[in-house]
Amino acid sequence: MYEHQSRRNFLKTSTLAVGAGLITNTSLGNKTSQKMEEIIIGHNSHKYKVVAGWGVLDAAKNPVNDCHEMVEDAKGRLIMCTNETKNNILIYDKSGKLLEAWGTSYPGAHGLSISNEGAEQFLFICDNNRHQVIKTDLKGREIMKLEYPKETGVYESPNRFVPTETAINPANGDIYVADGYGSQYIIQYDSKGRYIRHFGGYSSEYTDDKFDTCHGVLVDTRDKKNPTLLITDRSHTCIKRFTLDGKFLAVYHLPGTFVCRPVLHGDYIFAAAYRSSDQSWNNSGYIQVMDKNMKVISTPGGSEPTYKDGKLQRQYKDDPHNVFMHPHDVYVDSDENVYVPQWNSKKTYPIKLERIV
Repeated sequence: MYEHQSRRNFLKTSTLAVGAGLITNTSLGNKTSQKMEEIIIGHNSHKYKVVAGWGVLDAAKNPVNDCHEMVEDAKGRLIMCTNETKNNILIYDKSGKLLEAWGTSYPGAHGLSISNEGAEQFLFICDNNRHQVIKTDLKGREIMKLEYPKETGVYESPNRFVPTETAINPANGDIYVADGYGSQYIIQYDSKGRYIRHFGGYSSEYTDDKFDTCHGVLVDTRDKKNPTLLITDRSHTCIKRFTLDGKFLAVYHLPGTFVCRPVLHGDYIFAAAYRSSDQSWNNSGYIQVMDKNMKVISTPGGSEPTYKDGKLQRQYKDDPHNVFMHPHDVYVDSDENVYVPQWNSKKTYPIKLERIV
């Protein structure tokens, strides 16, 4: 709720502040192919070309508001959530063609995760406005709802629960809910939605085991014998590692970077940063790519990552083309291409980055 308030204040003051030179995916579609080939972002082993016009739809038929998050199903379809209730869920193929749209009852659609249960897959939608996590099938049929976790004994009322993200443990189906705009707890449930435990809570000052905007959560399965949780502590510009039962293990500081959620792809962690700390809110943000040791190796749209005495130096937006405007999530497909839904980006559709290195 703390950062959620900042977002509301920002929306009141920033409507007229967006620079006229902003390159969104809509305006990118008007550039020549030759010009587009010149827009290369990223560093070292992860560099990308911006793909003009990917996923742009007829806004009269399929509008978006905030494009929050994206996942891929077993058929290779890209599923994205937006808080536009004319179509909360948009499903693309990888060419950017719209395949399906559904959902009219999720005004605060924010977090989107996908789970595998045998031969079936399910979506978990975090709705800020409804103070719920809703499990659906891939056609939108509601299967289960997680209401505010009164079992914890720490919530005074339902509106103190403002979930931003879920993560599903592939080993047993346990559900981890990040209450990133609410009371800053991580709540663990079993696969049937039965409460197991909670940990974390709010702290304005940095504390290892507490959060200020625990916006995203991931079950990190790279060490198959010892899976752990990666949780963003966004306002403290870091990602924290915990055991599956909530014990703090390590912190990875990302100076200057307000990171949204960690996304696992192979040995790498990708994450969108919706802004950097040393810049104004307007037209900010970039992407982070971290290796298996959680070292930042590329920052598309941002400054080149540099380390001094083993510590990452403060990063900032470094993007003369203004490709990004508040990236909110990252999805990486099997061809190593990256898709970037964005928050408060003048109702633009996701940006596609084609891997070139």
